[in-house]
Amino acid sequence: MTPLSEPGADGEPPAIVVTLDVMLARRKMKAKDLAARIGITEANLSLLRSGKVKGVRFDTLARLCAALDCRPGDLLDVEGRED
Repeated sequence: MTPLSEPGADGEPPAIVVTLDVMLARRKMKAKDLAARIGITEANLSLLRSGKVKGVRFDTLARLCAALDCRPGDLLDVEGRED
């Protein structure tokens, strides 16, 4: 595993992978219901789920965690990380 402070072989930092779909499946929750519960649009939640966002606000992350009863590390991972 490459620490986040060290660039990868190509000189770029490792990518953060959003694993929100996994948590939604575990909680047997629909994305539409989650979006309504945390107060964001379905379109913005879809962008987050697909990883097509440049960032996420901490308050949004906190609302996601509260609604899904999880921790931030349950929703985010590092690309290529070996457990």
